[in-house]
Amino acid sequence: MYGGEAFAAEVAAALDVALLAGGPGWLPGLPAEFTGRRVRLGSLGEARALDRPAFVKPASGKAFPPGVHEPGPPRDPPRDLPHDLPDSTPVLLADPVTFAGEYRLHVLDGAVHAASRYLLHGVLDAAPLGDLPERAAVEAFAADLLARAAPGLPSAVVVDVGLITAPGPPRYAVVEANEAWFSNCYAAPPERVLDVVLRAAAPRTDLARRVEPFVRR
Repeated sequence: MYGGEAFAAEVAAALDVALLAGGPGWLPGLPAEFTGRRVRLGSLGEARALDRPAFVKPASGKAFPPGVHEPGPPRDPPRDLPHDLPDSTPVLLADPVTFAGEYRLHVLDGAVHAASRYLLHGVLDAAPLGDLPERAAVEAFAADLLARAAPGLPSAVVVDVGLITAPGPPRYAVVEANEAWFSNCYAAPPERVLDVVLRAAAPRTDLARRVEPFVRR
């Protein structure tokens, strides 16, 4: 199955499909050398009470657009955060950083199976990773990351990484992890992306016991 959350909610049960998804604690649980900034799991209420800018995104799903949210006047919540969600909504809170380039890695069994760039200086600019001069640097970072952090991910997943250029010196870091069945292919080879999607959204009868903790409820 390949599609968005609303589609998944409608048809996954009817098709008896097991959808794999990473937990919200994976990114904030990574060592700082892989995140490149402070990231923590919090609540929307905490985000509304912040007195400094922060990057805020839903801990899972896409209930509201992620972005850098500015605090409002004293005792007022940031006005660009959603008003229709409860304070208890889980979110990820991160220090704002600038990513010069961002790369999508379709990961299968702890290794990169397909990859492409998708953003360049915040603008959509898809290109096969193999065509880019930074290929070796991205692949080296990904290999180090997955060697140490793959056990916390489903066997089929998408991991986005990027080059942070500010603040501080340039360094590669994890952007986020996403469901393979709800992630754009961009310029990666479609047949290899499909390998990952097929594992991430397969019939429950094909489900391996080791990935059961990652099945979306």
